[in-house]
Amino acid sequence: MTDRRRGTLYIGVTSDLPRRIYEHREGALPGFTKRYGLKTLVWYEVQDEMAQALQRERSLKRWSRDWKINLIERENPDWIDLYPSLA
Repeated sequence: MTDRRRGTLYIGVTSDLPRRIYEHREGALPGFTKRYGLKTLVWYEVQDEMAQALQRERSLKRWSRDWKINLIERENPDWIDLYPSLA
């Protein structure tokens, strides 16, 4: 999630992506995304198992900012909000 192209980035994991993104967008829960106004879903990936998802999250959080931006721009070069496509 982000606030704008190449802006602040948030990485998280959930078992219900549409619900969780809705919560972020509405500011329903306190935390990082609410504090920084991160409401745009620009990248996501699906894992088969929660353990895999948690490991991937830990790995991505260790990546440099440039690597994360490159990952997003490979799949979503225009930083289009992907939330509407989840429905």
